[in-house]
Amino acid sequence: MNIILKETVTKLGQKDELVTVKNGYARNYLIPKGLAVQATESVKKIHAENVKQRAHKEEKLKNAAMGLAKFLENKVLKIGAKTSSTGKIFGSVNTIQLAEAIAEKGFVVDRKNITILTDESIKEVGTYKAKIKLHKDVSVEMSFEVFAE
Repeated sequence: MNIILKETVTKLGQKDELVTVKNGYARNYLIPKGLAVQATESVKKIHAENVKQRAHKEEKLKNAAMGLAKFLENKVLKIGAKTSSTGKIFGSVNTIQLAEAIAEKGFVVDRKNITILTDESIKEVGTYKAKIKLHKDVSVEMSFEVFAE
């Protein structure tokens, strides 16, 4: 039986994939659980149109992310932190401060998509790098400078 998967099924296929399975597996497990639908001609046409529209939307999002990546690529963020007289920071600089600094520039980036490229936490004044994931295919490395307030 030909089916179209509504969700990714382990060892079977990815979402929106057309696969062939045994009749009992499809009727007794996949279709009742809402993991798949039977691939009739009308369902195939609707599925093709949905995939086409989703690809178009995905392309627009990717282009927007690439534009933002080009803008952020050569920028250096400045993050102020309270420090001691020796240059040690009270606490540490993390992705929350980076997300807030990017938001001040006018762009919203989720802090979960930011990775600081150091082995340890940032506890001293200096220049560091972070990787920002803007889209599943687009990421950018950005420099940021931590200075004493």
